[in-house]
Amino acid sequence: MTRSDFLRARRPEHKQQRREAILAAARELARGSGVRNVSLGAVASAVGLAKSNVVRYFGTREEIYLELAADEWREWAAEAGARVAAAGGTAEAMSALAETLVERPLFCDLLSHTATTLEHNVSVPAARAFKHTVLSTVAELGARIARGTGLTEREGQELAAVATGMAGMLYPAANPSPALAQVYAEDPELAANCPDLMPTLVRALSAFAAGLPALRD
Repeated sequence: MTRSDFLRARRPEHKQQRREAILAAARELARGSGVRNVSLGAVASAVGLAKSNVVRYFGTREEIYLELAADEWREWAAEAGARVAAAGGTAEAMSALAETLVERPLFCDLLSHTATTLEHNVSVPAARAFKHTVLSTVAELGARIARGTGLTEREGQELAAVATGMAGMLYPAANPSPALAQVYAEDPELAANCPDLMPTLVRALSAFAAGLPALRD
């Protein structure tokens, strides 16, 4: 496809290529500077389009990142499910869940912004599509967790939801701003507020998994 074809994007395949280019640009910008620091204008500039052209494909910046979040959910669930299936018991399964999250910093970053930012300023169809993706991936992963740990499928789903929720909460704390990083470096006592993401996730998920059977009816 020539650049002029790309800019006009009249054919369906050209429009799909433009959508993919917008998503790819947004993904790379977020990896470089963090989701919260990427504007719609920056995405448009990176892909060589005007903002008015970008919003023809994604109504808002948040819709772009909500779609990227859906992609990350699917990719993480597939990898986590495979790793959990190969685990030798609950302890290894919890490590697998934590590892697959820590290995995906963009996913963790997106998780940290989903409820507070990315689910706002979006269309109803975009919000519905995202929630369907999350629901289906949690259900599939929950079933695989159940088979690998002895938990029920419902408990497996709860564990998957808690894993992503905790990753979204802990990731910003584990990756502090430059000002906080300097504070922690200068004051070791305050550095306790900066969690080590992997062991913190493993410990929390292990405790949650151990407690779930006690709550069964």
